[in-house]
Amino acid sequence: MTEFDQRQAVESQKILDLLFSYMPKIAAERKMDNLLVLMADLGRSIVSADRCSLWLIDEDSGELWTKVAHGVSELRIPRDAGFVGYSVRTAEPLLIEDAYKDPRFDHRSDEKTHYRTTSVMTVPLLNSMGRVMGVFQAINKQGDAAVFSTQDLERLALTAVYSAKTVESAMLNAELEATQREIIHILGEVSEYRSQETGDHIQRVAEISYMLAKFLKMPAEEVERIRLAAPMHDLGKVGIPDAILNKPGRFTDDEYAVMKTHSEIGYKMLSNSKRKLLRFAASIARSHHERWDGKGYPFGLAGEAIPLAGRICAVADVLDALSSPRCYKQPWPEEKVKAEFQKQRGGQFQPELVDVLIDHWDEIYGLYRH
Repeated sequence: MTEFDQRQAVESQKILDLLFSYMPKIAAERKMDNLLVLMADLGRSIVSADRCSLWLIDEDSGELWTKVAHGVSELRIPRDAGFVGYSVRTAEPLLIEDAYKDPRFDHRSDEKTHYRTTSVMTVPLLNSMGRVMGVFQAINKQGDAAVFSTQDLERLALTAVYSAKTVESAMLNAELEATQREIIHILGEVSEYRSQETGDHIQRVAEISYMLAKFLKMPAEEVERIRLAAPMHDLGKVGIPDAILNKPGRFTDDEYAVMKTHSEIGYKMLSNSKRKLLRFAASIARSHHERWDGKGYPFGLAGEAIPLAGRICAVADVLDALSSPRCYKQPWPEEKVKAEFQKQRGGQFQPELVDVLIDHWDEIYGLYRH
């Protein structure tokens, strides 16, 4: 084997090692921002670039956007700007030795950041329909070589193929999740329209549930799940007759028995879904009227036998019920609401949740101050 062949073998092994080290991280990542950072890091390492970025087209704004590092705001440029814009328009890659000698170079970024761009590569990302969805860009070759080579361009192109498939899949998942969230929100509003409650009820319950979960220091993913699922807590009210649902006075025992079935109706509507989020919402719908002391419904569960998300939503639901006008009452004064939660600490509500609510009262109750 010649010295050249040996170098090629070493380089090939290096690239394989990089791919194997990044692929599990990329496969496990759900957030598009983080995915772009990982892809850019992979591309930069594979072609030994000083900088690398993966730009995506924002069809709504007509811009290109990217994320270059964790904790840094996204960057946006006009869709037709510079070398990246050229690859978007033409679906062609570029291999540039000296950016300043090429009329397509947009040097405003260098002027703003006091950076000196020399060699540049761009490779378009094509979706499954063959349309450009973004561009991989590498800037300034590092190491012994002064400029990128055709081999570097081939390697970036291979990385772009893998990146395009991954990003397209992430976009599809994000679209499905967004659709699912919208459906959940719409279904949550259905119960509001039937019960003649204000249109902001489900938003407030979701926001209060989110804040309580956050202040409890729950994992970020669980906090977001609670925010998304909480609007479904009263979905079962669609199965309650209007005469009971909108009765302005007190329920009779028989009417109250019917009203209480809404928690089980909501559970049955959601629990057979194949979607984890909807099954999670089913659990909230069923458990948000249970009480810490075991005197709630439908099963009389007590303490930690009640799902945590149900315990959280119970606090949020009652806070909103007491603090908002309903067809049968005016809103309670703030101090009376606060005193009721302190009174029900360890009774209706988990003590730690009441403590969190009181500790962050001004921030949470601020939703009701006008």
